[in-house]
Amino acid sequence: MYALRMGMTAAVAGASGYAGGELLRLLLAHPDLQVGPLAAGSSAGLAVTDLHPQLPSLADRVFAATDAAALAEADVVFLALPHGESAAIAAQLPADVTVVDLGADHRLGDPAAWERFYGTPYAGQWPYGLPELFRDDLRAARRIAAPGCYPTAVSLALAPLLSRGLVEAGDVVVVAASGTSGAGRAAKPGLLGSEVMGDLAAYKVASHQHTPEMRQTLTRVSSQAVSLSFTPVLAPMPRGILATCTARTTATEEELRDALHEQYDDEPFVHVLPAGRWPHTATTLGSNACQLQVAVDADAGRAVVVSAIDNLGKGAAGQALQCANLALGLPEESGLSTSGIAP
Repeated sequence: MYALRMGMTAAVAGASGYAGGELLRLLLAHPDLQVGPLAAGSSAGLAVTDLHPQLPSLADRVFAATDAAALAEADVVFLALPHGESAAIAAQLPADVTVVDLGADHRLGDPAAWERFYGTPYAGQWPYGLPELFRDDLRAARRIAAPGCYPTAVSLALAPLLSRGLVEAGDVVVVAASGTSGAGRAAKPGLLGSEVMGDLAAYKVASHQHTPEMRQTLTRVSSQAVSLSFTPVLAPMPRGILATCTARTTATEEELRDALHEQYDDEPFVHVLPAGRWPHTATTLGSNACQLQVAVDADAGRAVVVSAIDNLGKGAAGQALQCANLALGLPEESGLSTSGIAP
């Protein structure tokens, strides 16, 4: 049995994956949520610690098959499933159950963009779970689409500047490096240790599926449509994202920095670093934090904002839990850390 202590219960579908495992780690430390049904598709029947040996307190738990009726017994359901698989399960869950989708199925408002980048039937749009920008949409929500990892890092970096008209919306360029866990747990030759160690490689150049999500979010906070060029880079590390975001500007560095501080100084998880100190992925690991720094390249006339997050933390499981806290009326910071792990 999983009802071991008083409080609300959280179910996780896709609990065998990296984001699912991170969710379990966070839930085990949550003061108001207990770990409920755990579904894992092809890993059904395996012990949780067969795939997540870092979670010894779940040694007596076994992954179950993905069954909507079993998941619906929980107060909140996290769907940590591959893109295109969440919608079918979500459609079977009662309307009064809070559902947070870590996949992309309900992020986009444009059906044509969904079909172009994902190629499966469009499932509609849910409230977008980026609390620092859209918190009011999430309080008491019963359906939430948690953002992708790259869009989280990029949107937090650029939204304050675009919303205040400090950078041009028509020429945004992003180059972002991600750890290999961002590609999921499935075995792929290009993700083998011998392939990625000592190497950096761009991938899905000009065609990454997170591009329309970034454009959508940044256009929403801007006064005009955002044009964005995105190049993702696979980095030889397990987790973390470092995004370098640039846009044309005539503003001073002080004006840009003031905009970031105005937006985030009261936010527990977004940290604008002191001038001259640049974000590191390592210092965000294991946390729900985002680190930001800004500069102006005067010769090029461009603002440069660098953002660092843990792709499994603020980029996935941590942010999903932050959204669930808001939806359930719990303290937003419950079960989440503002501090990273270093070295």
